[in-house]
Amino acid sequence: MPQTLSQTQIIRSLGQALEWFEKEVGWGVSPGELNHLTGRIGELYAAMVTRGQMALATNQRGYDVVSLQGEYISVKTVTSSNHVKFRASTFDIVQRVMILRLVVEDDTVSIEEILDCSADDIRRNGASSDGSFTVSISGATSENGAGQGVSERLRLPIEDIQQLKETGSASYGPHRIVQYENGTILVETNGIVQEVAKPILREVAKATGVEISNAAGNMKNTRSLGSDIIKALS
Repeated sequence: MPQTLSQTQIIRSLGQALEWFEKEVGWGVSPGELNHLTGRIGELYAAMVTRGQMALATNQRGYDVVSLQGEYISVKTVTSSNHVKFRASTFDIVQRVMILRLVVEDDTVSIEEILDCSADDIRRNGASSDGSFTVSISGATSENGAGQGVSERLRLPIEDIQQLKETGSASYGPHRIVQYENGTILVETNGIVQEVAKPILREVAKATGVEISNAAGNMKNTRSLGSDIIKALS
């Protein structure tokens, strides 16, 4: 029987999935071709922010996550699509809808909340002719105006990352570079965690002779560069 996951396990799994997504993109794979991974990232994120669980059954009917309050949540995660569809035939049990978008900027993936609303807000507008409820991404509202979204871009909270096990660290001047078990790299400067690690990592790499480009000639992402710096300084 499938087992439930602790919040720490969910956070760790989300970090690992994001890391793999970044690797695939770094290898030249289009984000639009990573549908299965995109969907899993969205489900893990929704389970994390609602302190819930992913549906235990494979291809669970209608919903993907059950929140701590017992809400059945249907999660849709996109990269470039301008709309999503929910099948009316499996939407009857859904109580809440979350639509997320993965955004790739400077080799780092962030999660943008497009819509988080009651499923009733979607139902009120009725199904379209193809038997589905269609929600437009642009403007973060449903096709007929239901449910204004929050459109907020988020990453894993630093406090949650710091609960994970450190797998490596190194110091250079006032900076301490730390890698956690989910692959995330954080930089502490004079004991304060920096919101953006990449510029500091590039400075440290230049000073220590660590290459900032990979074998393919592309710029290393934060995880890869941070890991290489830790190895060089250890």
